[in-house]
Amino acid sequence: MELVAIVISLALLQYSVFGMLVGKARGTYEIKAPAITGHPIFDRYYRVHMNTLEQLIIFIPSILVFGYFGNATVAAGLGVVFLIGRLMFLLGYVKDPAKRGPGFLIGYIPTVVLLIGGLVYAIIAAL
Repeated sequence: MELVAIVISLALLQYSVFGMLVGKARGTYEIKAPAITGHPIFDRYYRVHMNTLEQLIIFIPSILVFGYFGNATVAAGLGVVFLIGRLMFLLGYVKDPAKRGPGFLIGYIPTVVLLIGGLVYAIIAAL
């Protein structure tokens, strides 16, 4: 489970960096708090940050369940794919919101595999 813990820590670090990018964009585009809109580029950074939060709510418990009841190494590998997908999502979305799809899918598919796989492994363990 050590690898799973490392990947979760990296996911939280990535989320924190995304938050810092929102703060930087807030300053660059002079968006005063508590406003959450005001410039298209700022809005994109903000949406990436919020969407990543929405994904982490599913990803973190799923990787833990899959890693505990299934295979921690596979869970960590899927987690790395999630991280790559989130980075691609950020880069695509900030450049052009229409280009966010591939990064979203690359990050979302491992989450679904972890969620369903973890559920199956937990059910098998309970029987």
